[in-house]
Amino acid sequence: MSTIRCDVLVIGAGAAGLMCALTAGRRGRMVQVIDHANKVGKKILMSGGGRCNFTNTGTSPANFLSANPHFCKSALARYTPWDFIDMVERHGIAYHEKELGQLFCDISSKQIVRMLVDECTAAGAQIRTDCAVEKVERGADGFHVQTAQGRFHAASLVVATGGLSIPSLGATGFGYELARQFGHEVLPTRAGLVPLTLSGKHQERFHDLSGVALPIAARCNDVEFRNSMLITHRGISGPAILQISSFWQPGDDLRLDLLPGQDAEDWLRTMKRDRGAAELRTVLSEVLPRRLALRLCEHWLPDRPVRQIDERELRQAAALLQEFPLVASGTEGYRTAEVTLGGVDTRKVSSSTFESQLVPGLHFVGEVLDVTGWLGGYNFQWAWASGHAAGQVV
Repeated sequence: MSTIRCDVLVIGAGAAGLMCALTAGRRGRMVQVIDHANKVGKKILMSGGGRCNFTNTGTSPANFLSANPHFCKSALARYTPWDFIDMVERHGIAYHEKELGQLFCDISSKQIVRMLVDECTAAGAQIRTDCAVEKVERGADGFHVQTAQGRFHAASLVVATGGLSIPSLGATGFGYELARQFGHEVLPTRAGLVPLTLSGKHQERFHDLSGVALPIAARCNDVEFRNSMLITHRGISGPAILQISSFWQPGDDLRLDLLPGQDAEDWLRTMKRDRGAAELRTVLSEVLPRRLALRLCEHWLPDRPVRQIDERELRQAAALLQEFPLVASGTEGYRTAEVTLGGVDTRKVSSSTFESQLVPGLHFVGEVLDVTGWLGGYNFQWAWASGHAAGQVV
């Protein structure tokens, strides 16, 4: 079988890989994109409930976790959310801001995938699906890659294979294996932006409250996120929990403020003064979901009229409402995680070109690197920015 020759071979037809391909193609480079999956952009398609939270207008380096926190600064500064929005608008894709700078398609995430594919086509970049990589070698004249669809030769190789999250969409550790093959260190990986599981007493007391949602502030390791929480059959989920999950590890202290924005002690004193005859469960049901209020009074809080709660009990009740100590046992894992924390160590990768400092011509972009964004469009912006940075030089 004859060898397909190109200037740039991109492994991975996800957000970062497609952005890299269209950027390089616009420069006149001959680009081939290959992916082992049966269609491109699978994670884009399912993101944001099928509407793709494609960027966040408030993106800054502070919204990312990495062992090397300065690494993301250059690329994010050179390709901003507004640059991507320009492309979205040029393609006539209607979008809206949901909350906190999060931008979503009005209609469907399919529009973002179509836009990226159309841009690749216009730039002459070819995309091949069902094309699994079998072997990668580097010779004096570039990279030789054996695949299910034949042999490729390229001067530059871009690894845009993503992380381990959501294996049902085809996620594998292939990019990490490739990095190790070429001498790169891969930092330990774990599931991020993922629901937490409960066990023991907390699981027993909460599992039948599945479906109950409320605004909270979740705190762990000096980080706080205020948003909503959803109680599930197995634990807790919702935006606030997904956010804090990236900062939590088993054994870490996790606290929930069930009355965010309020002073629980002041509120309880007001209730004692103005509604003394009412049961605590009654007044609590006015500020929390009723089923949760009842459960708290069954197991943790005084279950009697507010006027009968003495000063010591009042302070204890306030502390519990403001700093509820939830003992999580683990996470739902990569099966439902939106991202993978850890990955290719960035200390041996250029922050401006994303080229390996160990192997000339080898580049890493997107989630395969040890850069992980918060929930809310930040990870897509990292994919666009890193893909664009590499695409300008390959």
